[in-house]
Amino acid sequence: MRQIFDIHGGIHPSERKDMSNPGWISDCDMPSKLVLPVTQHIGAPARPIVEVGDTVLGGQTIAEAQGLVSVPVHAPSSGTVTAIEARAVPHASGLTDICIEISLDGNDEWVSCQGLDNWRDETKAVLLDRVRLAGIAGLGGAGFPTAIKLASDRDGGIHTLIINGTECEPYITADDTVMQCFAHQIIEGAEILAHMVGAETVLLAVEDNKPEAAEAMRHAAAALESAEVVTFPTKYPSGGEKQLIEILLNAQVPSGGIPADIGVLCQNPSTAIAVRDALIDGKPVTHRVTTVTGMSLKDPGNRRVMLGTPIKELLDTAGFNAESADRVIHGGPMMGFAVTDLDMPVVKITNCVLAPTRSEIPPPQPQQACIRCGMCAEACPASLLPQQLYWYARAKDQDQLERHNLMDCIECGACAYVCPSHIPLVQYYRSAKGSLREAAKEKVRSDNSRTRFEARQDRLEREAAAREAKRAARKAAAEARAQGGDDPVQAAIERAKAKKAQQEAEQ
Repeated sequence: MRQIFDIHGGIHPSERKDMSNPGWISDCDMPSKLVLPVTQHIGAPARPIVEVGDTVLGGQTIAEAQGLVSVPVHAPSSGTVTAIEARAVPHASGLTDICIEISLDGNDEWVSCQGLDNWRDETKAVLLDRVRLAGIAGLGGAGFPTAIKLASDRDGGIHTLIINGTECEPYITADDTVMQCFAHQIIEGAEILAHMVGAETVLLAVEDNKPEAAEAMRHAAAALESAEVVTFPTKYPSGGEKQLIEILLNAQVPSGGIPADIGVLCQNPSTAIAVRDALIDGKPVTHRVTTVTGMSLKDPGNRRVMLGTPIKELLDTAGFNAESADRVIHGGPMMGFAVTDLDMPVVKITNCVLAPTRSEIPPPQPQQACIRCGMCAEACPASLLPQQLYWYARAKDQDQLERHNLMDCIECGACAYVCPSHIPLVQYYRSAKGSLREAAKEKVRSDNSRTRFEARQDRLEREAAAREAKRAARKAAAEARAQGGDDPVQAAIERAKAKKAQQEAEQ
């Protein structure tokens, strides 16, 4: 029995997971159209390679990756491209993004998909390329390109693979359902992932509030000798990568570092299935399981939905009552954000669409002054100082924000949940993080400009020095000839005569 450790802080909000009937999946009705953003991942946006009027098939690449940290986008079904333009997309800041709209023809015709005959015989480079071309990004909500995580070149290598089935946020049961319904596919994907990174141990992490999922995973894990299912007490946010590693391994990821720095790789169960489908079946990521829940729905549950499906159409399949809904949230109640336009699409990171009533999740109360109670610091799972970060974020003191490790904040919302003054702390942190990232980019641009300027100045100085050296050499030669009594005009005449005589001799 593996020893389980605790994390600092954490909270126990009401779970409300039974509402979405974990363990049951229904296919979402085919939508009238799909709206596919070219950025459904962390990194550079994909580049559209189709044009308005083009006919596409399911599984066809419609936008290709741009650079290393990027993934392509594929059509989930057959139809015609009807628009390529900026649209509202799910994002906490309300940003727009270039989207490819496809009007579906209802035939659901697909390109031919070909998997590998035996992935164990292939090189890691071939496997990574398959993962990259399949458009796989973290399906747990982070959206980081999976191929980049698998290509870790850390000195110590990866010794432990963790399949993170914690799903600690209230309401969401997508991972719970996937583990109950597709446990064997998860194990197949975990075996491939462990093979790719050289992990000797595979830990399948499940909170103890998911007994059915844990049992399904134990049954499936019997086929993989290195796999172990580990359950542990329910606490939010134990599903954070750094927090989960501490719970399972009693190891700390260094500030500013990533799990690979200590030889650990974390992947979501759905991501493991996506890797399995890409290598064995040759299928790209075009669908995902999403929890659709909230008391304003008549039929909440987990839906297998096409990427690009408008959120409104997804809600309608669950019997959405717009009059009773207070708002619609993309994600869960702790880390999600309100959707401002129901035409926004389901994307790769959409693990939940929550439509609560006003009584179910009351609107935020007015912010009051901080009373310095320290409850936020007690709840913070990253052992930060939320109160100080709040003050520095308001003051835009970037030096102090960096000194207090703002970038280690996982934006779990535990601090805001316990705050008696109802301060939206996470909003301040997100804004401050954006400022820090922009300042870092500006510093890189400034450093690059300075480097180019200094290189140009060095080149100009070298060229000037070379010209001066030539002038000095010519001057010295002239002075030497003058001192030797040579007549430069006569010398030139003699050279011309010699050259003419040589040409006549050759004739």
